[in-house]
Amino acid sequence: MKNYYIRYKNITEKQLFNILLFIPLLFILVSIIDMVVNKSFLITYYSLLNILLSDTILITDFFKVGNIASSYINASLVGLFWLYQLKRYKININGIFIAAFFTTVGFSFFGQNLFNIMPIFLGAILYAKVKKLSTRDIVIITMFGSGLAPVVSEISSLPEINLYFAPALAVLVGVVIGFVLPIIASHALRFHEGYNLYNIGFTAGIIGTVITSFLRTFDLDVTAVNIIYQKYDGHIKVLMLSLFLYLIVVGLYINKKSIKEYRDFFDYSGRTVTDFTFLIGYGKAFFNMGLLGFVFTVLVIVFKGTFNGPVIAGLLTVVGFGAFGKHLKNCYPPVLGVIVMAVILKLDLSSTGVLLAMLFSTTIAPIAGKFGPVVGVISGVLHLVLVLNIGVVHGGINLYHNGFSGGIVAGFLVPIIDAFKREKK
Repeated sequence: MKNYYIRYKNITEKQLFNILLFIPLLFILVSIIDMVVNKSFLITYYSLLNILLSDTILITDFFKVGNIASSYINASLVGLFWLYQLKRYKININGIFIAAFFTTVGFSFFGQNLFNIMPIFLGAILYAKVKKLSTRDIVIITMFGSGLAPVVSEISSLPEINLYFAPALAVLVGVVIGFVLPIIASHALRFHEGYNLYNIGFTAGIIGTVITSFLRTFDLDVTAVNIIYQKYDGHIKVLMLSLFLYLIVVGLYINKKSIKEYRDFFDYSGRTVTDFTFLIGYGKAFFNMGLLGFVFTVLVIVFKGTFNGPVIAGLLTVVGFGAFGKHLKNCYPPVLGVIVMAVILKLDLSSTGVLLAMLFSTTIAPIAGKFGPVVGVISGVLHLVLVLNIGVVHGGINLYHNGFSGGIVAGFLVPIIDAFKREKK
């Protein structure tokens, strides 16, 4: 394996920060244009309130709950919040932070807002204080941990709980989640041995299952929903393609050899921890992110899917992890496996659920990167099977549903493969 050591040689921390800052600022600009064109300033204000106060259980598309402009504003606010924490705690902009940033911004189109992520963040800060840890080491875990944000929204609006007591209980539960999340996450990683990139998604699935079981024991109903935007999406396609083109241009600006040397990514399986910004360099990492975004956007278009909140979340998550483990070679086998199984089951390939399974199946890309495309396709088949059936366990309060499924697939498949490899030796 080649040893690349290109970290800050070509670009400064300030420039990296500005590259990321461009994204929430772009979304704010788009929201302003939308409000001006549609004369919807007041409607957008109330739509944003609706996003902040509504249940956000899977699948709650903010394009549907609010409107286009308010959804972009919400994503911008969440993105700016995490960039502020980056500055405040002097966090390095590396592959894992980039992955976390794109993931949280993406899921701010369905599921996350400033109200429901804040208690989890405060709980993690409390954990760092109690354990006398550096807060900067906890922030990224908390960013991913906001996948359990629907717990806060759900409890705060349960009709069975007193109107004034429910929000306080929701905040308390959120703080507890943030406190225990770093503890459980370190143990969860051992189960799948780093072959599931969405480790916190697997962790959140475990915590979510416990919480859902507890609520159901007391006859508090927790049921997944299906509120999805299905209207005109041409402008969203243009925006996504423009954003990914921006990343490609940034990558080529930093490293003009990003195209020529793209095969350098294929030396890595993608297994956690594979930080491409450190191993290969920021230029090629940004180029890889943009390329993945373009390819998967075309995939959604080919299958005639609607570009709504969940699909944007899927695309941005794939793109973010283009800096931390994913590349074209290790991504296509699990996606192909999902497609094959969906065809066998006669599922609608244009449906949001199937498209999300395709996009998020790349969480187990390291399996294909390590054991080859055939095993990768098998992992994709298993992933879809689990995604279709495991949601009832956590009731939809874990936004990283596919990360939960991916952890189980990796924990099931990898030991079997390892056992046969040892026998051959």
